[in-house]
Amino acid sequence: MDAAGSDGKATAGTRSVLVAGASGLVGRALVARLCADPGVAAVHALVRRPLELRHPKLQLHVVDFAALPALPAAGEAYLALGTTIAVAGSREAFRAVDFDASLAVARAALAAGVRRIGLVSAMGADPHSRVFYSRTKGELEQALSALPLDALVVARPALLLGDRGALGQPHRHGEHLAARLDRWLRPLLPARLRAIAADDVAAALAWEVPRASGPTILESARMQGASAAPHRNA
Repeated sequence: MDAAGSDGKATAGTRSVLVAGASGLVGRALVARLCADPGVAAVHALVRRPLELRHPKLQLHVVDFAALPALPAAGEAYLALGTTIAVAGSREAFRAVDFDASLAVARAALAAGVRRIGLVSAMGADPHSRVFYSRTKGELEQALSALPLDALVVARPALLLGDRGALGQPHRHGEHLAARLDRWLRPLLPARLRAIAADDVAAALAWEVPRASGPTILESARMQGASAAPHRNA
């Protein structure tokens, strides 16, 4: 059985998981955490191009997200695909990644046996938002909530902190300045607005997905410091 047992603890070495978006900040951290988890037997990372990632549990699958093949059998899927309109080049190209590709992976994962999904969304996600970015994120959450899942865990982080350059990604417009402002103003900001380390988001999702029941929302404040929690690093 891939999911956690009735006591909330995963059966050792039996879980197979899918990760989409392993080249990104949260996706890369998720792959590392899941590979280190003794309850996980196999991590299948869906990528657009080969990555320099190696681990005995890790299998990389280079795929076309617009025409996905049948996916490996798994019990959990983690959706960490994401871009920005500036990087993608247009609203249509942004939506093709953040909505279309993510939903396609979720549907293909269901066909592969997945019944638990963790999603990296964003603070302010709302299908009725006037902001295109937030509306797209909210529409994806809404679409995933209609799938026949045992658990859907949605992480809504504030500004993500991490070294995109080390991952070969372009620095996102305004992100560096926003991170500096966060450092200066952090003591004055409410926890929900503070920038958050990508590894905290990954740690929160990796902990909650195998244990959750039904829909679960992880707001940014709740995820702060998750990577330092001893029970999440056992």
